[in-house]
Amino acid sequence: MSKIRMNTEYRNKLFNKIKDVFENEDTQERQGFLESRENFNIAQQSAHALAKQVVERSYPTDDVATLRKFKKKYGDPCDVVAKDKCFYFAHSEDVDEDGEETTTQSHFDFGLYGNLNGRESYNNCEDSQHFAHAYYREELKAEGLNPDIIAQQSGKDDNPHKTKHVTANDKFLGRGHSGYSDDSNIGMTKTFNEPFHLDVIGTSHCRSRAIACTKKEYEIFLMWREAKANVVSKHQTWIDSLQKQTDQLKIGLKAYRYLSEGIELATELGIKVDEAELVRTNSTGLTIYNPSNLANLIKGMKNKNQTREDKIKARIQYEKQSVN
Repeated sequence: MSKIRMNTEYRNKLFNKIKDVFENEDTQERQGFLESRENFNIAQQSAHALAKQVVERSYPTDDVATLRKFKKKYGDPCDVVAKDKCFYFAHSEDVDEDGEETTTQSHFDFGLYGNLNGRESYNNCEDSQHFAHAYYREELKAEGLNPDIIAQQSGKDDNPHKTKHVTANDKFLGRGHSGYSDDSNIGMTKTFNEPFHLDVIGTSHCRSRAIACTKKEYEIFLMWREAKANVVSKHQTWIDSLQKQTDQLKIGLKAYRYLSEGIELATELGIKVDEAELVRTNSTGLTIYNPSNLANLIKGMKNKNQTREDKIKARIQYEKQSVN
């Protein structure tokens, strides 16, 4: 029996199968990434509980309730209470070289797309997007999207391929386009952000107010933000390790002339691949040479007119198959 020659379709199927195994291997890099997300969740809850205490020291709940009553009674002139999830926290416990008191402050955003560097920015911030995509990696993958695109393109100039995937990820997560308001956020972004809103008095723009805290509290906020940045760092490290492996995999598969060589590679990597299944299926994974599947495939290519009864029968059959 003659050997089956390698072609682009076989290479792609082998590559994707092996890559899927790589992504699910319990490596140190993957474990480090998963742990970083767990650590962030703990830090986020703890830091926000502290933020609530700090904010309510400056804006007591009784005062907030009173001002809301005034708004209800007098309308817009008393509309001075707003919900916010980002804050400038500041402490004045350090001194300069002349012994003068100095103020240290930074911007802390508890939102999914909140900054990682302490600088308030309403433009696209790639680190913030990287965090959001990494945080919801499994959900994005399940939707057929690429949550690793920013890590994969690290160090490269922006390009249409990257922009397409980043935009698709942001859209799926429900990221809004309004810088000063959460009103345009929907879906997962809105769900993530909602628990972290606190009542503040005054303008709704956080840059116009700095909320006093102690140096120790400030340092806790810094540690929380570092935990968020660590998710990005650990994700980047993991994806870098996968990239190195898959780059070598592409080179090897491209050099092979026969399918059996690719199968042998998979076997050496501890990955079971059925050669007959690869040959028997097309790129969608459908076993096209099964008579029933092939017949249905061909029938589906025909633009035949259907009666209303035929359409109902087809819909019922489809729903039965979906349940099964």
